[in-house]
Amino acid sequence: MEELKFVDGYPLYMHDSIKKVEKTRNERIGKLVPQKSPKEREEILKLYHPDYTEGGKRAISIGFNRGDIAPHEVVDLLEAFPVIDPKEIDLSRIDIETDILIVGGGLAGTSAALLTVESGVQPENILLVNKLRHGDSNSKMAQGGTQGADRPQDSPVFHYVDAIGGGHFTNKPDVVRAMAEDGPVVIKWLCDLGVLFDRENDETFVELSGGGTSKKRMHACRDYTGLEELRVLMDEFKNQKIPLLEFYPVVELLTDGKGSVTGAVLWGLETGEYKIVKAKATILATGGFGRLHIRGFPTTNHYGATNDGMVLAYRAGAKLRDTDTVQYHPTGAAYPQQIIGLLLTEKLRTSGAQPVNIDGEAFVFPLEPRDVEASAIIKECYVNDKGVVTPSGMRGVWLDTPLIDTIKGKGTIERSFPGMVRMFDRFGIDMVKYPVLVFPTLHYQNGGVETDPFGRTNVDGLFVAGEVSGGVHGKNRLMGNSTLDCLVFGRRAGRAAAEYVKSHRGNGKLTLKHVERYTEMLKKAGIKKKMRAPILLPDYRGKAILARMIDVLQ
Repeated sequence: MEELKFVDGYPLYMHDSIKKVEKTRNERIGKLVPQKSPKEREEILKLYHPDYTEGGKRAISIGFNRGDIAPHEVVDLLEAFPVIDPKEIDLSRIDIETDILIVGGGLAGTSAALLTVESGVQPENILLVNKLRHGDSNSKMAQGGTQGADRPQDSPVFHYVDAIGGGHFTNKPDVVRAMAEDGPVVIKWLCDLGVLFDRENDETFVELSGGGTSKKRMHACRDYTGLEELRVLMDEFKNQKIPLLEFYPVVELLTDGKGSVTGAVLWGLETGEYKIVKAKATILATGGFGRLHIRGFPTTNHYGATNDGMVLAYRAGAKLRDTDTVQYHPTGAAYPQQIIGLLLTEKLRTSGAQPVNIDGEAFVFPLEPRDVEASAIIKECYVNDKGVVTPSGMRGVWLDTPLIDTIKGKGTIERSFPGMVRMFDRFGIDMVKYPVLVFPTLHYQNGGVETDPFGRTNVDGLFVAGEVSGGVHGKNRLMGNSTLDCLVFGRRAGRAAAEYVKSHRGNGKLTLKHVERYTEMLKKAGIKKKMRAPILLPDYRGKAILARMIDVLQ
């Protein structure tokens, strides 16, 4: 096999395509590909989006959502046997007793903790537990921004309409309304706490649009938005002296045997010991399922995103919704191999970067809704055969990042995207000078546990917030609505849980009867003990290179 030669981080053969991108750059300025009509969007989704293509899904066979369709990887966990045997857990020994147990330490869980205190619960009567360290979550990895309709020419009404349309009109209207209406409140709250959003010289916010949005309402801190927001919230969390337990994931919820959640069983990753926590109210803010690598796609998600919360809530009797839908972000890194799947924020495209094919041709409007944009890239690579093939065999299209400086002035990329610049610079690639290669990557869990606008589920004593919830995004999430989702419903769930415990005596028994019933359902359905869940952490032993595993259109 001939040894590859590299120039400025790219194999020499890729530079032929890069020259074509450079040659067409000036003529592409101001000549964007037109946006697709609603009919055209539906057509490309049905033909090329992984949610619509054959294979990859099956019906859930047991529980509240029996018959609903979900990815195999999700159904496998819902139909897995518990990791604990109820007979081996001593529930007479309570290790920790608290009013409110919060599971998950990202934006949703941390916001919930702060609002429970603000709502009158004493900090010592709250416990936040996290699988890894406090803050280890997708929240810290969020880059592009947080939506909030706070400009005079904007309105939560426009935000609501954008979110509903982006979700293909399948969203739950009351929770979308709550998110849109709370957007400006959340932005002000963050600023009051000290979040440093990007501002113009006159101190007004720098606000950008996103795919599928009709107004500029994206508030960002360069390309570190989630990190900055969580930095400030974690600081306030520490100031409030709220109890924290790290490296203790929840492996099962506890109930009173009659349907109310009364706490949880924790397992120490470092100690290997169980802890029994009794709580009047439990808030699940465990994040999504990105590390399940749905359909073999690489992912933007952090290491702990293994769908724990959905599994635990479903066993306790919670209702799910929109389990059939997955968000693949259009622009995950496709090269170099070491960063495949990592996010290239949509903010790059809002700033002027364009997706172009191997011949330097723009083939899609840069700010279509994410599912449409992703479908167009998949089509270009696998149907039109206009993708660039990497040394590992992966295909991708160019994201013409140098166009940003061409349009907005020299230094814009380095000033606005320092994280992106550093990510590629590690491998000798200068994204200010050269385009970067992208392909859709598994990004977000659109569906989840159904809630009302205050994070309440159909299970008494169980509240849910953030990516583990379902309803607000419908079949597709728009940029900037994930961090907002976490912040709005973390705050709302915190308030609702605080009100709940004020009128709740907390005398419920601690049982695992719901686990016993679920196990019996599994057995009656003829499901064999192949898996146990929650899996807590992904297992990569023996797997093929993820970049070669994508099973769509191959």
